[in-house]
Amino acid sequence: MNETLAGWLQILALVGALALSYRPLGDYIAHCLTASRHLRVERAVYRAGGVNADTEQTWSGYLRGVLAFSLVSVLFLYTFQRIQDRLLLSLGMKPVSPDQAFNTAASFVTNTNWQSYSGESTMGHLVQMAGLAVQNFVSAAVGIAVVATLIRGFTRKRTDHIGNFWVDLTRVTLRVLLPLSFVFAIVLLAAGVVQNFHGVQAVTTIAGDHQSITGGPVASQEAIKELGTNGGGFYSANSAHPFENPTAFTNLLEIYLLLVISFSLPRTFGTMVGDRRQGYAVLAVMGLVWAASVAVVTVNELHSVSSPAGHAAGGMMEGKEQRLGIWASALFAVSTTLTSCGAVDAAHDSFTPGGGGLLIFNMMLGEIAPGGTGSGLYGILVLAIVAVFVAGLMVGRTPEYLGKKLGSREMKFASLYILTTPALVLVGSGIAMALPGERGSMANDGPHGFSEVLYAFTSAANNNGSAFAGLTANTPWYNTVLGLVMVFGRFLPMIFVLALAGALAGQRPVPVTAGTLPTYRPQFVGLLTGVILIVVGLTYFPALALGPLAEGLH
Repeated sequence: MNETLAGWLQILALVGALALSYRPLGDYIAHCLTASRHLRVERAVYRAGGVNADTEQTWSGYLRGVLAFSLVSVLFLYTFQRIQDRLLLSLGMKPVSPDQAFNTAASFVTNTNWQSYSGESTMGHLVQMAGLAVQNFVSAAVGIAVVATLIRGFTRKRTDHIGNFWVDLTRVTLRVLLPLSFVFAIVLLAAGVVQNFHGVQAVTTIAGDHQSITGGPVASQEAIKELGTNGGGFYSANSAHPFENPTAFTNLLEIYLLLVISFSLPRTFGTMVGDRRQGYAVLAVMGLVWAASVAVVTVNELHSVSSPAGHAAGGMMEGKEQRLGIWASALFAVSTTLTSCGAVDAAHDSFTPGGGGLLIFNMMLGEIAPGGTGSGLYGILVLAIVAVFVAGLMVGRTPEYLGKKLGSREMKFASLYILTTPALVLVGSGIAMALPGERGSMANDGPHGFSEVLYAFTSAANNNGSAFAGLTANTPWYNTVLGLVMVFGRFLPMIFVLALAGALAGQRPVPVTAGTLPTYRPQFVGLLTGVILIVVGLTYFPALALGPLAEGLH
């Protein structure tokens, strides 16, 4: 009973903290994206990069900026790993192998943070700080920058300009992510998260054995790891490691951090389009999906007991931290798979078939409840466009959303966005299962083994980064293929979003009439939720039936 009460209290505390943050943070991000003045430090960055901050770009110019910056970031991070043995604070670590260096570079630049390595035994402190942590900031900023262009597409008329990528990137990084990360890094440090430059320390355990433990600048990386919905852990155990997540308080704080920006961005959307009711409607859909997922996963883990130890603990404790319990583990797992965050405080591979299957389904939704920093909002806005189009077909009227007509061009971009990720997931999983050599990487046969592979490709294509632990993904084939899936899963959808933003910005707004669908009422919330579930369910149901559903019925 005490654990149940504690579980409800932590959920209520989390919802309350997010509610208190929604208005001030959402409005502040909107101000950062629309302010006409540049800060002095920002002007210095623009001069150093040769950027004219007072000019704007077309969608294709904006896209070139996104791709060029990301390509340079991949090359830099790849090189950094390959020469880490010659760098300061390398801790004697060897250069990372070419395939793993590519996989890691693609992973962190795409905001996926998939890790096929153990951080404490593979990466030196400088690579962690100046390589991985830097990408945690800028990859998150790129996501917010891209969603800003889609919002501008709704607010602008008869123009081909949707903003300046370099300005958006700089402002989000310096005005939003850096200050918040600095504050919460101090809070985490005060709460017991490690922050030092220690190398490998030999310690004697209570049992008298000897163990090697690596220290490092963990708190500073932990804050942006969660705020930017990145998820890459300093240690292999990620947020299950006591150096990253020492107490129940830090666990709840980390869940709050990985949700707060994405849940506040609907306010940014409503503020920028001049109708905050639109933001509340999007927030309602995000909240409904998140709450339903928390309920289903928690119930599955509490009431599916497979061992005497589970009976004694009151639920499925395999793969979960005793110091955190089932409620906290389920809450973290749902929140991390509904955002593009790969942070974990429990072994998802050990969840029940129902709980683990829903975690896969969360990612298959496109991680839109609330999704990654920026990517969650532009994902749900694309689905809102599809929902409006469906409603228009039902009444025989040309669909309109926020004063913009949704014609064949706009719907092609939206359709391509929706189809890209399922294609990557299903084709990739099919190829992996068809290759006898790669099936040897599966620790389990049958439906659970297939679920491990399906989870890996779903996580990579949706830029999540969490994994079922039973799959040995640190092989040249998996490192290369999953790296490519991450790249395509990140940048192909961005191409379609930017093209959609350009198409919307070039239109003349249409006036609201009696036949215009109100997109802020509960009916639209229900319609959008239904479209999300039906589109994803029809796309992925056969694959889910072969994996977690078959395992649950076994």
